[in-house]
Amino acid sequence: MFEKGTTERVILGSFSFFMGGPAIVAGIVPYALSSWSMQPPLFGLPGEQVAGGVAVVAGLACLLDCFARFALEGRGAPSPIEQTEVLVVSGLYRFVRNPMYVCVVTIVAGQALILGQAILLAYAGLLMLAFHLFVRFYEEPRLRRRFEGSYEAYCLNVRRWWPRLTPWRGSS
Repeated sequence: MFEKGTTERVILGSFSFFMGGPAIVAGIVPYALSSWSMQPPLFGLPGEQVAGGVAVVAGLACLLDCFARFALEGRGAPSPIEQTEVLVVSGLYRFVRNPMYVCVVTIVAGQALILGQAILLAYAGLLMLAFHLFVRFYEEPRLRRRFEGSYEAYCLNVRRWWPRLTPWRGSS
């Protein structure tokens, strides 16, 4: 249908992966766990639901930006099937190595605050653990093999989970 690496193909690949990954993990599973039913606030703090709404909106906006960068700059999708042609180190990737995972966890944690659902907060914690193990034992070794020195330089300057205060500008 589309040739490998064409804009149409990588956009379709990213969209497909978004629907098969984050849409399920941060949408369908939280719904299955909570039925979107409202409970009293988790911590009883004023503005808790507003903070949760901000987290969901910010997480989704940042996640969409990351997916767009993979398609348009990396010319691929964030999946092992349609890997990027180049290492993506722009946008949020200048601050933290795994912004997509951080965004998904932020969305789920935000839902927990909005709905007052402790099960969603626990699910966000389990997601973070699963993402960490996946990144540490599968994704990082694969990226080290694929992008060699450029990925090593990136890892030395940008942390896995804790964002930098200033954007990394690349190797000099």
